[in-house]
Amino acid sequence: MKPKLHIIIASTRPGRVGPSIAQWFSEYTAEHGKFEPVLVDLAEFNLPVFDEPEHPMKQNYHHAHTKAWAESVSSADAFVFVTPEYNYAPPPALVNALNYLSREWNYAPAGFVSYGGISGGLRSVQVAKQIVTTLKMMPIPEGVPMPMVFQNLDENGKLKPQDIYRTSAATMLDELFRWTEALRSLRAERKAPLKAAA
Repeated sequence: MKPKLHIIIASTRPGRVGPSIAQWFSEYTAEHGKFEPVLVDLAEFNLPVFDEPEHPMKQNYHHAHTKAWAESVSSADAFVFVTPEYNYAPPPALVNALNYLSREWNYAPAGFVSYGGISGGLRSVQVAKQIVTTLKMMPIPEGVPMPMVFQNLDENGKLKPQDIYRTSAATMLDELFRWTEALRSLRAERKAPLKAAA
């Protein structure tokens, strides 16, 4: 079976272009052929600002929205975050979603498709990479930045992919697959029951 790649739409605001970009990347991933792509929209989980009374490390979740999010994340082998840049940082919805969980993220590689103005969301990615390393994820250097992305949307808001997007996506997916395979045995450990404290 192909490893499962969750392509997470990080922006949740009305009028966002993330779903169009994520849809293109999902279709390209399927064409690439090494992963089973799964589109995941943070907006559909409707996560409030982190509201679990216990630390995520314990995995003793009290709320239905947390349990649903944990089930989604734990089913993935790798992640690609499709993210804009808000004030040099990732969207608050993405930071919040990352903070909700702990062990479910462990030992998964992560790639980024970023978009925005002249920076193409790269400053957002640099901040997000620091966060995911704390969750024992492996953010790979390769990525797909999309500067001035609004120039590459048609009248219906659909992405008109440039050749450099495809080239960058292929390079990132190849490297992401290497890490996905290399970390396979470690990911099996995250599904093991928590050991009681001595």
